[in-house]
Amino acid sequence: MSTSSVEPGTRLAERFRLEDRVSESDGATLWKAIDEILARPVAVHTFSPDFPRVHEVVTAARAASRLTDPRLTQVFDAAEHDDHSYVVSEWVTGDTLSDLLAAGPLEPERAAGLVAEAAEALTHAHESDLYHLCLRPEHLVWTTGNTVKVLGVAVDAALSGLTTDQPALDDAEGLGRLLYAGLSGHWPGDEEDTGLPTAPMIDGHFCSPRQVTAGVPGYLDAVTIRACLPESRKGHAALTSPSEIADALANVARPMPIPIAYPPTPAVQSASRSEGIETERRPPLPTQPRPMPPRAQGGGSTLNRVLMTVVVLLVIAAVGVGAWTIGRSLGSPNAPQAETSPTASASASAQPMVVVKPEKATGFDPLADRDEKNEMAPLAIDGKPSTLWKTENYNSADLGNLKDGVGLLLDMGKSMQIGDVVATLAEASGASIELKVGDAPELGSLKTVAKEKNGAGKITLKPDQAASGRYVLIWFTRLPADAGKFHGTIYEVVVHSPGSA
Repeated sequence: MSTSSVEPGTRLAERFRLEDRVSESDGATLWKAIDEILARPVAVHTFSPDFPRVHEVVTAARAASRLTDPRLTQVFDAAEHDDHSYVVSEWVTGDTLSDLLAAGPLEPERAAGLVAEAAEALTHAHESDLYHLCLRPEHLVWTTGNTVKVLGVAVDAALSGLTTDQPALDDAEGLGRLLYAGLSGHWPGDEEDTGLPTAPMIDGHFCSPRQVTAGVPGYLDAVTIRACLPESRKGHAALTSPSEIADALANVARPMPIPIAYPPTPAVQSASRSEGIETERRPPLPTQPRPMPPRAQGGGSTLNRVLMTVVVLLVIAAVGVGAWTIGRSLGSPNAPQAETSPTASASASAQPMVVVKPEKATGFDPLADRDEKNEMAPLAIDGKPSTLWKTENYNSADLGNLKDGVGLLLDMGKSMQIGDVVATLAEASGASIELKVGDAPELGSLKTVAKEKNGAGKITLKPDQAASGRYVLIWFTRLPADAGKFHGTIYEVVVHSPGSA
């Protein structure tokens, strides 16, 4: 098999099936593939026949495969042959540091915690004489499993042909730049491919993080300066290895899941008791005014006794009237029941809304049966607001004119009536959403029953008329912008049903 003929559907080592071409540069192609034996997504690099560094890349990958730190990308396989060569590694899903910085700098402690984890992971790599040498924001990932991953140790340097005689110092400076980016939202360098604005300068030198962003603690500013800003050290010793940076950040809090800020629930009927799992988030009932303590003067005590007597008499009267009414009702069994108010009858016959958990969630892309971030789809129905599913990135709000839409498909297990669907989206406005319901998981078989324009935060998609089906599709026809790219995000979905269809 010639590498130049590699295309989607090609199988390597009789188990790795190439699916989507992710990127291509200088004769090296990155694919998303499926390990058919273990049924999991993997990342695969293949190489054109004239790629000059195949041997170096495969050798680096084989060495990296021996690393055991879970914060480093795992390498599963690497082969070098005359007709084809490849490297198979872990497929990592999550947000890169660039993604996390899309809304601005991180909280200082969170930025420090992410870099501290990366520094410890690289320390383990250096103990095996393996280095990164090209740390950028896209190499530091906060995964959907709420862990830190450092991508590309050894392999990315070989792909780029990078070498150095001071690897520990280069990686220490790379970690310092990542910390600088996390604290300030800027990149202290001339690289144009980071997606971050270049850090401001004074007298030809990069400003420190505290000079760029208010609220950066002095000790984190000092660590950054010692790692990657030699002109500003002013007598402070440089941090010259990942282990020294790990020691300097040893006491910072380690990163926890990012809290999701939900907008206040609007005071509408659909946000009341029908929101089954959200009932604990209701605001507390208003408390009664606290009675004032009785005054010490005699006049005040007399007045309180009079008021108390009046209240007791009123309560006794109310109880008496109630008892008389009940007794009269019990004593008149032949009274016609047709006198019950229409409103009461309607309330008694109304079916309560219940939460129905989907059996399965998948990403739905109508083109050539391709999935849309399928491995992340279950995170939208796991009951955890800190996890999410999102679409692929597109170049425009209308999905780059590539397709009419993409979405999240829910399999309810059986056909049922759909009362409404509550979806928690990202806060960025601009999403156009359709709710489609049907009994077959094909776009042509699903009927649009509700629409939402410019959706953001928590939205409720309620069919205008009764809608039933086994499959529920939350369909993005327009995507909100995020850091110059466009994608849809769903943190959680809750389906309500008044009963089986």
